[in-house]
Amino acid sequence: MTYNKKTIEDVEVAGKKILVRCDFNVPVKDGVITSDKRIVEALPTIKYLKSKGAMVILCSHMGKPHNVFDAKIKLNKKEVAAIDALPEAEREAATAAAVEKAKKDVKKFSLKVVADKLNELLGGGVVFASDTVGEDARAKVAAMKPGDIVLLENTRFTALEEKNDPEFSKQLGSLAELFVNDAFGTAHRAHASTAGVAQHAGLPAVCGYLIQKEIGIMGKALSNPERPFVAILGGAKVADKLNVINNLLTKVDTLIIGGGMAYTFLAAKGYGVGGSLLDESKLDYCKDMMKKAEEKGVKLLLPVDTTVAKEFPDPIDAPIDVKIVDSDKIPADMQGLDIGPATMKLYADAVKNAKTVVWNGPMGVFENPTLAKGTIAVAQALADSSATTIVGGGDSAAACEQLGYANRITHISTGGGASLEFLEGLELPGIACLEDK
Repeated sequence: MTYNKKTIEDVEVAGKKILVRCDFNVPVKDGVITSDKRIVEALPTIKYLKSKGAMVILCSHMGKPHNVFDAKIKLNKKEVAAIDALPEAEREAATAAAVEKAKKDVKKFSLKVVADKLNELLGGGVVFASDTVGEDARAKVAAMKPGDIVLLENTRFTALEEKNDPEFSKQLGSLAELFVNDAFGTAHRAHASTAGVAQHAGLPAVCGYLIQKEIGIMGKALSNPERPFVAILGGAKVADKLNVINNLLTKVDTLIIGGGMAYTFLAAKGYGVGGSLLDESKLDYCKDMMKKAEEKGVKLLLPVDTTVAKEFPDPIDAPIDVKIVDSDKIPADMQGLDIGPATMKLYADAVKNAKTVVWNGPMGVFENPTLAKGTIAVAQALADSSATTIVGGGDSAAACEQLGYANRITHISTGGGASLEFLEGLELPGIACLEDK
């Protein structure tokens, strides 16, 4: 899927009220943002619009506040069932306690903390609205002057957001004259604030700098890559990457498989995989993909050795005894949890000779220091490469950032799920709704 969408530089923005969908879904602990990367990524678009005299209305979701609907507290089915199971005399107190907890969740998921961080990064001038389309939002938007910035409250504080409700989309869209989507991380979701304001409210829609960068770099890699083109796929389940593998086999010169999904491929080759993660329903699929790779002249690299242990670490970061075995000799009473050193070298050599590399998914149980070596080796190989290197969000991005390699990677995507669907060749609703050039 390639896109050629209008950007904020293709339209007149001066003096206009512009609704900008950002990805402010940042990690917060004890009321403090622990990583402001996504906020920083939004700044170029915000600063451009402000400098051009636009009135900038920012919106985003944060977290999954599913029991907070339209500023009222609604207990979920599990909570209600638990209360109903109690003796009648205890239900009233239990309900009150659950509602109090939910009220704390409202505060926990509020974008007020993001407004404070934006004011810090922009030197002030960001006004926070305590609702999304209610009285406070409408009043603060009505009072805006050119160059002003208003941040609306969490769009998911209403259930209508994720339902892409036409009426809610229209209410949100009525605040502005133009829609700018700059949230690649949610572009694969057809929600009110990602696609509905263009679909239902009829707002003209363009992309910001972040989405422009994402679709430009990844689009070129998939449609017109410098070769050799190497793709590296990891993660736990083959099922999660079925269509990605199928699509990439039509585009790449080498496809590298790691992570838990590799064991289903190894089993499809007739190897015993012990207690390793195995999806028996996908064995024929893996055989078909290996055959397709052979027919298309694509090198499909699988682990030649494996880091095995008696059992999965519990807790996940606990010390663990491991040994290295050939991938066709995994003991019946052990399970593969990372690639081995020979595989690390094999994969690094493939990257070394590449001109374009796309990586999505860890090579092992990255959360455990002993089982993170394969993922670290791949991150190192990309960092050392002179190729165009693209990392598709999630654990792969976290690995590059934690290791200090982020500035040595051409592009780290801001969207795990979105980048995966992009690699599948799927149309992303939050981008499809934008105007073509």
